[in-house]
Amino acid sequence: MSNFFNTLFKSKYELTTEQLIKRKTMFSFFVFFIMIVLGIIFWITLKKQPRDQAGVQAPLRSVLNGNEKVFSKIESYRHLAKTYPKSMAAKKVRVNGNVGLKSDLDTAAWRLHVIKTSGDTLFITLNEIKKLPKTEIIFDFKCIEGWSQVSHWGGVKFSDFAHYFHLEKEVTLKYIGLSTPDEAYYVGIDMPSAMHPQTLVCYEMNGKPLPVNQGFPLRMIVPVKYGIKSLKRIGTMYFNNTRPKDYWFERGYDYYSGL
Repeated sequence: MSNFFNTLFKSKYELTTEQLIKRKTMFSFFVFFIMIVLGIIFWITLKKQPRDQAGVQAPLRSVLNGNEKVFSKIESYRHLAKTYPKSMAAKKVRVNGNVGLKSDLDTAAWRLHVIKTSGDTLFITLNEIKKLPKTEIIFDFKCIEGWSQVSHWGGVKFSDFAHYFHLEKEVTLKYIGLSTPDEAYYVGIDMPSAMHPQTLVCYEMNGKPLPVNQGFPLRMIVPVKYGIKSLKRIGTMYFNNTRPKDYWFERGYDYYSGL
């Protein structure tokens, strides 16, 4: 041990080249050991912190909420997801989960339920939505599982949808909530992201009707968010000034989920 400290703290002018290399190696291992110890202490301390309903420690949740406050102020309508030529779109599109798609769906009876602030509910058919101007987007869809894929989607801008169905009062609120018909999957989206010019109420993929595993008959596509916010098979839509419940937030993920 004494040789270790002698080598470590001797003046470099008193050491041979071999001793200098040895000292740098020992110093690196010493720093590495200290970092491991500090990491273990930090992890033990973090594990003891109080948790929220999702089981996330309070310091981590504070960081996530802090990120949301910062990035929700920075991002704006000027922030657009990068788009690509149609030739780059994947022909076989990956599926990012099937929660909310496991129950049978009566497609003939399907209606989009839009709950207005007045308490009235609109029951909107797919054909009514298709009467609006169609918009297509080809962008890099990003999943929280760590993969991304350039994919091609078609539908109606949510901002056009809101205007057409007279939801001007509803979109002045802070959030939109969405859920599948069986209510197994649900998300909350901040209104600026919902009203973003690239956000679509989507009914096509690669120029064809959505496959069942991609959310037929209707899904959201929010290019400025991770895929967990692009809810498939929309059943109900509603609006609120408080955060709607969110499936992955309840499981410890970031509510904002912005890119």
